[in-house]
Amino acid sequence: MTLNSSQRRRIAAGALLAAATMVVTTACGGGSGDGGDKGKTGAAGFNAAVNKVANPSDKKGGELKFIGSQEADSWDPQRGYYGFVWDFARYYTRQLVTFKAEPGAASTELVPDLATDAGKVSPDGLTYTFTLKDGVTWEDGKPITSKDIKYGIERIWAQDVISGGPIYLQQVLDPKGEYKGPYKDTSADKLGLKAIETPDDKTIIFKLPVANGDFLQMLAMPAASPVRQDKDTKAQYGLKPFSSGPYKWQSYTPNKSMLLVRNDKWDAKTDTIRKALPDKISVKFTTNADDMDNRLVEGEYDLDINATGVGAAARAKVLQQHKGNADNPQTGFIRYAVFPQTVIDNVECRKAIIYAADSKSLQTARGGPQAGGDIASNMLPPAIKGADPKADPYGKLGGKPDLAKAKEALKKCGKPNGFKTTIAVRNNKKIEIATAESLQQSLKAVGIDAQIDLFDGAQTSGIIGSPKVVKDKGYGIIIMGWGADFPSGQGFLQPLVDGRFILQSGNNNFSELNDPAINGLFDSALKETDPVKAGELYKQINTKVSEAAVYLPFTHEKNIIWRSSRLTNVYTADAYNGRYDYASLGVMK
Repeated sequence: MTLNSSQRRRIAAGALLAAATMVVTTACGGGSGDGGDKGKTGAAGFNAAVNKVANPSDKKGGELKFIGSQEADSWDPQRGYYGFVWDFARYYTRQLVTFKAEPGAASTELVPDLATDAGKVSPDGLTYTFTLKDGVTWEDGKPITSKDIKYGIERIWAQDVISGGPIYLQQVLDPKGEYKGPYKDTSADKLGLKAIETPDDKTIIFKLPVANGDFLQMLAMPAASPVRQDKDTKAQYGLKPFSSGPYKWQSYTPNKSMLLVRNDKWDAKTDTIRKALPDKISVKFTTNADDMDNRLVEGEYDLDINATGVGAAARAKVLQQHKGNADNPQTGFIRYAVFPQTVIDNVECRKAIIYAADSKSLQTARGGPQAGGDIASNMLPPAIKGADPKADPYGKLGGKPDLAKAKEALKKCGKPNGFKTTIAVRNNKKIEIATAESLQQSLKAVGIDAQIDLFDGAQTSGIIGSPKVVKDKGYGIIIMGWGADFPSGQGFLQPLVDGRFILQSGNNNFSELNDPAINGLFDSALKETDPVKAGELYKQINTKVSEAAVYLPFTHEKNIIWRSSRLTNVYTADAYNGRYDYASLGVMK
């Protein structure tokens, strides 16, 4: 996701939370914890939508109103990597398979979407065959074909034109990088990728050179959405994607607003996932996060599209006066600092930063245990196979800096009196700025002078996502976060630490870690069909990442998120990192 991000990514989809029994609540009652002002406003209750449905309803109509302080990295399905973009993309994109529309852990189950079933897989795991449903169409009524799906996936290869999105499918289908993408394709139909066959308009066949246990997860990403060649505007496609889902784009002004309206060519009979309850879906973008929180509380908008939680200024008011409108889910994200090796090339200098960091102060800057999450000590979330939350190679779980070890590391790196560097942080994320300021303050104690440089979060892929820009600007520390693209070590760690995922634009391996041993362990883990055995390999990767000292994890994130009393059919979905499943939401008119 990054991010936010990862957001971006990604920004990203699907870290498992604790499974919970579905409990259905009514508009004026139910839910767990303090009901807050639910009796006065119709709020469902504190945590009423965490792993269960609050205000269930199939009533259609009205306008669902989002607001956000962070624009998308891109609304182009092949380019977007922020997690909220993947969630929102279900309004206007469909895939062969997608995540089930259920609360909590049940949401991570893959179900057919454009396809009639979850695919037929050959015994050797190398061939996947899908048949498209009858009646699936574009917003102009023309049928969606297997060739449209192939072309959409081929766009991932055009990283020089539409960079930024996940490249799993490229790595899996064309590990040698032989295909050059549709814009450089010399075949007449621009469908020259040999790993995908389309014998007719209803059949699509994927042929993997090497088996990958997570391949279906990759096909559920927006990056596997169909794109029709005659509607492909290349780098401009994100300004008005052509819809295969229940809503189509009516208007969009970047960084200001967007409006989606019903796609009258979408047939609900072909789509068991998307409820398509509202008549309109609007989004307002603002640069003032505190003002955004106030407008949410006042009822002007229904929810924050970014779902990064209410800020410190509004948090007390929400929890004291409007607790019935709040949820406090685990997100599956780790928030962290990452150290580009092209800027801080000495491992001992990087260790000095890690030892000097005050983990408790960083947790407090992010909102404390409830609003920020538990202190993290390594780079695998607890729900991922192979994770060990107690693994603490730098002693961070105690919450205090180790200045003696930091100074010892500085001596080893030849900088006994410290050094200067720059912390890069998004300018529209107050909580990240506060985190940067906390880190800046703690590093002063050992002579590390870290200046803070704010950048436009909407330009992430071209700023911190560009290794050249990072080096030119001297960004030795980048504040970011990441949630799993899908719930495995591959889905969380590979974009961050596999050297083959380093991109010249839209990069997420900010540290530029390229260790042959780590890359080789990924190759072994991807072939492993037993999740437990694969987890042991991801555990080894995680240990090597810690040894490289390229990451300083802060917290396993939790958020206080707002839902208006107008919202219906609200629930958190593990598939979307604890955000609400946007495609299921409705509103009371």
